[in-house]
Amino acid sequence: MKLIIMTKSTFFVEEDKILATLFEAGMDNLHLYKPDSEPVYSERLLTLLPEDYYSKITVHDHFYLKEEFRLKGIHLNDCSKELPIGYRGNVSRTCHSISELKDAKKRSNYVFLKTVFDSQSNPNDKSTFSVQELEEASKRGLIDKKVYAFGGMNLENISIAKELGFGGVVICGDLWNRFDIHSEIDYRNLISHFEKLRKSIG
Repeated sequence: MKLIIMTKSTFFVEEDKILATLFEAGMDNLHLYKPDSEPVYSERLLTLLPEDYYSKITVHDHFYLKEEFRLKGIHLNDCSKELPIGYRGNVSRTCHSISELKDAKKRSNYVFLKTVFDSQSNPNDKSTFSVQELEEASKRGLIDKKVYAFGGMNLENISIAKELGFGGVVICGDLWNRFDIHSEIDYRNLISHFEKLRKSIG
C-alpha cells in the first residue's frame, strides 16, 4: 500500500524544513497542493528543498513547474479535465464518484477517490460514500491498487482502506493538524506521527 502526503493548502515558515525532514524519514510521494496561490511561492518552496527530492513531488497547479524542476508529475483535481497540450509524463487525477473510476484509471498512473471519510482539514468536506458502496466497488474491481483513498484518512482508518482494496491513502489533516504553524517551531511530534503512518500501511 502506498502513502501520499499532501501539503497544507497554505504556505508557512517552517514548511521547507518539515518537508525535507519528511523526505529524510522516507516520504516518497508528496503532492504540492496550494490552491489559488501565486506560482512564485511554489517556486520558492521548491528551491528551498534539496534537488534530490524533486522526483518525488507531484504538482496540482502551475504545471510548468513539473518541467522546470523535473518533478514526478502533475495532478488534475477534476478527472474530466484535459491534460495540458503536449504533456508527457506521470499524471494522477481526483475522482469524485465511483462511476468515474473506470475511465480515469485508464488515463492515469493512479487516481484519488474523494471523499472516503469526513475531512480533517476542511469541515465542509463530508464523506460521500457508504461502506456498502465502497465494498461493492471493491468487489467489482473498481477499487484496486491504482485507486487511493482520499479524505479523512488517518492512522485509525487506514486498515479499513486496506480491507477495501485501496492501493494507497492520501494523508493531509491527520498529519498537519499536529503542528500549529502560528505558534510552534518544534515539529518532532509531526515527524513521529508520519513514521507511525508509514508503519501502518505495511
